[in-house]
Amino acid sequence: MYKILEKKVMSETVKFMKIKAPLVANKAKAGQFIILRIDEKGERIPLTIADFDRIDGSVTVIFMEVGKTTKHLGKLNVGDELLNFAGPLGTPSEIEKYGTVVCIGGGVGIAPLYPIVRELKKVGNYVISILGARNEKLLMLEKEIKDNSNELHICTDDGSKGKKGFVSEVLQGLIDKKTKIDVVWAIGPVIMMKVVANLTKKYDLKTIVSLNPIMVDGTGMCGGCRVSIGGETKFACVDGPEFDGHLVDFDNLMLRNRRFICEEEEACKCSGADM
Repeated sequence: MYKILEKKVMSETVKFMKIKAPLVANKAKAGQFIILRIDEKGERIPLTIADFDRIDGSVTVIFMEVGKTTKHLGKLNVGDELLNFAGPLGTPSEIEKYGTVVCIGGGVGIAPLYPIVRELKKVGNYVISILGARNEKLLMLEKEIKDNSNELHICTDDGSKGKKGFVSEVLQGLIDKKTKIDVVWAIGPVIMMKVVANLTKKYDLKTIVSLNPIMVDGTGMCGGCRVSIGGETKFACVDGPEFDGHLVDFDNLMLRNRRFICEEEEACKCSGADM
């Protein structure tokens, strides 16, 4: 069993949890994920690792309540336990000294971006971070990312904090200023990653995105997380979750991510959870 050590309500639908999982924490690296199951009747869901502490043996996850399981998870409190917490899974981020790296996080995608920012800065990169959210209340880990960045740019859709607009506009501004950029990391909603990848492709800027397709077992057996990369089928759980953003078929990914919306709505109704 995996005990919840700490819980924070980051917004109405976004929760922070620190889970006691020493074996996972000991092996975790930036860019990886875990798959958890709350109880014997629960489904398996993947969550990206937002942080890890090898000393106290904890792994941090930050998630948005969007379906039956995440709503159930969000109702748990400190001291409660999870039945399964498997990981670390997936291929770690390729952390090396590139030069100048632009790290873009949108919404809950800011959470998995944080350890990547930290590790890129640690090996000597000049890190420019761009964080975006619908409004100020949905921004997260601002201080943590600022402390590990050389520059931090904030933008919100409604202008409640930072620049009013989208992360792609901030990136375009950097490009227009002739900022030297060696690689771009983008994690967030699929449409955000698509827009960023389309923008950087015009300037031949290497771009890495982290994909979040529907996933079941996390070991490449079920095929549920298959994605189209450069016309080839890949599995996000074992080949990713990070891929070359210029090769991703984002339209196919968005279509596949909507496959079980009706079933999810029905599951929430049956469990008494509201969608």
